[in-house]
Amino acid sequence: MPSIPELLNGHVTLEVECLDRLYLNGYIGPLATAGGLVTFMREQLHKPIPSPVVLGQITEKFRDGVKAMAERQHIPVYQFDHKERKDEVANQIRQQRGVCDGIVFIGVAQEKAQAFQGKKINGQFQFTRDKTVYVNHYYFYIDDADFGPVFIKVCSYAPWGIKLCLNGHEWAKRQLEKKGITYQALDNGFLSCAEPNKLQEICDSLGPEQIERLFRKWLQRIPLPLRPEDRAAGYDWSLSIWQMEVSLTQIFDRPLRGREFFEEILRDNLDLGRPDRVQLIFDRVVTKKTPGQFRTRVIQDGVHPSLHIDYKNFDLKQYFKEGRGCRTEGTFRNPNDFGVNKGLSNLPYLQKIGREINRRLLEVERVSHNSGLSGDSIQRVVQPTVTEDGEKAPALKFGQPRVMALFMALTLFHHLDLRALVVDLLGVSSQEYTASQMTYDLRRLRLKGLIFRPPKTHRYFLTPHGWKIARLFTRLEARVFRPAIAMFTSNDAVVPFPLRASLNRVDAQLDELIYQAFPQAKAS
Repeated sequence: MPSIPELLNGHVTLEVECLDRLYLNGYIGPLATAGGLVTFMREQLHKPIPSPVVLGQITEKFRDGVKAMAERQHIPVYQFDHKERKDEVANQIRQQRGVCDGIVFIGVAQEKAQAFQGKKINGQFQFTRDKTVYVNHYYFYIDDADFGPVFIKVCSYAPWGIKLCLNGHEWAKRQLEKKGITYQALDNGFLSCAEPNKLQEICDSLGPEQIERLFRKWLQRIPLPLRPEDRAAGYDWSLSIWQMEVSLTQIFDRPLRGREFFEEILRDNLDLGRPDRVQLIFDRVVTKKTPGQFRTRVIQDGVHPSLHIDYKNFDLKQYFKEGRGCRTEGTFRNPNDFGVNKGLSNLPYLQKIGREINRRLLEVERVSHNSGLSGDSIQRVVQPTVTEDGEKAPALKFGQPRVMALFMALTLFHHLDLRALVVDLLGVSSQEYTASQMTYDLRRLRLKGLIFRPPKTHRYFLTPHGWKIARLFTRLEARVFRPAIAMFTSNDAVVPFPLRASLNRVDAQLDELIYQAFPQAKAS
């Protein structure tokens, strides 16, 4: 079977990086608190007594506005059942109604929301948002000229939150069509494109400006709970990132090659979600205080498995898409995990991080699977050598406990602090593995080219060559030598290991040859 690098280098016909699904939260900043809501009713609506009745009137006018628009423009209104899959219903109605740059239908669903509730205390109403309530939400399913299928969800209760959902791949398809560039779709992606470079340029160009323009366009065309004069006075919606997917799709020339690639990924990388290896992919230091579960999961949906790696609220997954493409996809659920707020202006930075994570995952998988090295390169590690500068580099002999502990530690970290790891792996105390021994080991690792220390620093980084060597040696020990030794030394006579049984037969034949040559040995 071809290796992962061979499959990626020789059988990928199209590679596209693009924003996938993007869920944005529309919020009105001045109405985020109870005090802001009271000020709005008193000063903007000129209601001397802020009460739930005022909010109820706004909700009723909004509901009437939606009904009137639906009747006027002959737009279907669909009441969602509680357990109904909204995407499936939307796809069916979109296929039935060939609407272009308009509202396809309006869905109504009762869903959870943190809406304001008013209670009368000492003759005055006090508003809180500490409880979740079930209220009506209105889904405006839209076909946009630039973005294709999108929807806007509006909560009918104060503070009247909005959700905007769009798809970067669908936006790219519309741009290709406008430019007259032919392509073949793969669900919400691409199977082929006549001009792949142009396709990637289009995907790279999607940013906050285009999304903000889409949002403002449809706020002008759908009914809203607040009046134009309210919005002009500063009670308008702003967008923040609620959930964001950054994808890398690689299309293989044959379905067989794609399946081989994904099967190799699943077989060889089930430990990628460990905290120590998560650091390699996310370029973040993971400590005991880092929140979240760090794990690898293989989720089986029918006959289609997917590989998931978790970091805090971030979900990195890989799956084989429609028998042709490997999709590597990172989902941001909380941008604060990466040190930025949820403002839409941070979308380009988050997209850059997401793409780097996707690429690092593939590189770790590539190096992990392609850890084979030439005999000369292995000899340079296990034998004493001399560098180009004339420095003697001591040997790192395979099988020595201290050397194997060093290699295991190298596979666990991207930014290295080895001593504590080596102590744990050797099962000794820090007094038995001294600082001077660590200095000696760091020196020979550096001289062998396995680690690198930037000038004027005390930090060490694992080199690509070092990762290959460490990965190869640790896998050889874990997968070959340890199982073999267990077979050699097992005393289980009831169920003998196949290898031990074969070696026993070899030993018996050798004994027989010796006894034939030296009969006195058998007699004694």
